[in-house]
Amino acid sequence: MIFVTVGTHEQGFERLIKKVDDLVKDGKIKEDVVMQIGFTQYKPKYCKWQKLFPYSEMKEMVQKARIVITHGGPASFIMVLQEGKTPIVVPRMAKYNEHVNDHQVDFSLAVNERYKNLIVVEDIENLGSIISDYNNLVKNMNSGTLSNNAVFNKKFKKIVDGLF
Repeated sequence: MIFVTVGTHEQGFERLIKKVDDLVKDGKIKEDVVMQIGFTQYKPKYCKWQKLFPYSEMKEMVQKARIVITHGGPASFIMVLQEGKTPIVVPRMAKYNEHVNDHQVDFSLAVNERYKNLIVVEDIENLGSIISDYNNLVKNMNSGTLSNNAVFNKKFKKIVDGLF
């Protein structure tokens, strides 16, 4: 199953929702797709969808999904990382009236530059091939979030060991 979430931002995300619906319609996605479409006006015809899900159901969808496609909101893609999965992130863009600026593009690219744990899709036309090649793409990527506590403890242990 593929789960798509666009978060709760008040602007729609027609570009993503329509693209995934078209990929299902055209047979390029053959598995079930469940979408959380938020305030998107386009209503999918080939996918199961709901405007919003309670947090517990969102988490359950993320856990069940083979692939999670999300907008570039940190809360959305961090949830996916916390479940040990590599999200496909399609950032909202100002030029499509999906957000007020391109901070989702900038932030998701910066996170990926640092941690190498996101698949960031800036050109929606590449989404179908990325979904098709998902398993190969994630093979050698970091999955999940890095624990700051674990990193701190490792560095601290090294300092303490060096003292003795």
